[in-house]
Amino acid sequence: MAARQPFIDSDTSDEAVRATCDDATICKRFATSKSYWKDPYIQYFVRSVGERKAPEINRGYYARVQGVNHLLDAFIRKTECDCQVINLGAGLDTTFWRLKDQNLMPRKFFEVDFPTVVARKIHNIKTKPPLSKPLIETHSTDSLLLDAHSLDSDRYCIIGADLRDISNLDEKLKKFQLNPELPTLLLSECVLVYMTPSQSSNVVHWAAETFPTAMFINYEQVNMSDRFGQVMIENLQRRQCTLAGVEACRSLDSQKERFLKTGWEHADALDMMTVYSMLPQEDVGRIERLEFLDERELLQQLLQHYSISWASKDKLNLGLSHLAF
Repeated sequence: MAARQPFIDSDTSDEAVRATCDDATICKRFATSKSYWKDPYIQYFVRSVGERKAPEINRGYYARVQGVNHLLDAFIRKTECDCQVINLGAGLDTTFWRLKDQNLMPRKFFEVDFPTVVARKIHNIKTKPPLSKPLIETHSTDSLLLDAHSLDSDRYCIIGADLRDISNLDEKLKKFQLNPELPTLLLSECVLVYMTPSQSSNVVHWAAETFPTAMFINYEQVNMSDRFGQVMIENLQRRQCTLAGVEACRSLDSQKERFLKTGWEHADALDMMTVYSMLPQEDVGRIERLEFLDERELLQQLLQHYSISWASKDKLNLGLSHLAF
């Protein structure tokens, strides 16, 4: 008799994954309220600062935000803004508004997430002038293309789609003027880990096949085979949140491998403790003075279980493989 598969209610599981978007935004909102970094836009997605977060959580988010931004900004500068960005599973991320403020806007910035998340974000953009004004300022006509699950302007586009359905994703992006020939940066933060290995492999392979000149930045768990990793998995399972793709998170090598075996030319990966030690130390010193950290070991354990991996293909010979920390 065939072994019974563990029963997972996919709707419950998807709902739990959608809830992680709120978790991340709430944590970022708290960290910015403590001046770990500046984000004047996050308040329009989460009104209240909420309950206190532990200092190691704040430092973890600081490392995540600074690390991802370092690579993203380096790519945009390398292409002299003649590129496009696709944020996969973007949630309530505010990167588009930051890039506009810093004169680092790509030719077009795409965001993709579950339709329910996108509907919420569109509502926030429509009802909050500090969010909608930058879109209107960078748009050439009087009207934005807008429906319940998508919003399209000249420089910013948000699409409701399921990343597990690649052909639908591809079709929607192309409908909104995605240009495969343009240097393209793809970004995913704690997204691939919630998909099965074959589903996430399809996303990474589609990206390699679609864009001849591209970079993929992935932030998520690593070193998940040890005891600390097991506790993280159990904590998430208690919230009905299954890390379906955890096998790619075994090690830094397994993180790199997922790219190298799907058509990417070059791949690198660092755990977040290493990234934290490579960030500008003057600013790290500043944030470490913000709050007293009782247990340095806990911060180290936490940061050793997250990583940034990045991969590139470089038909235009821009030197993308040299982008690093």
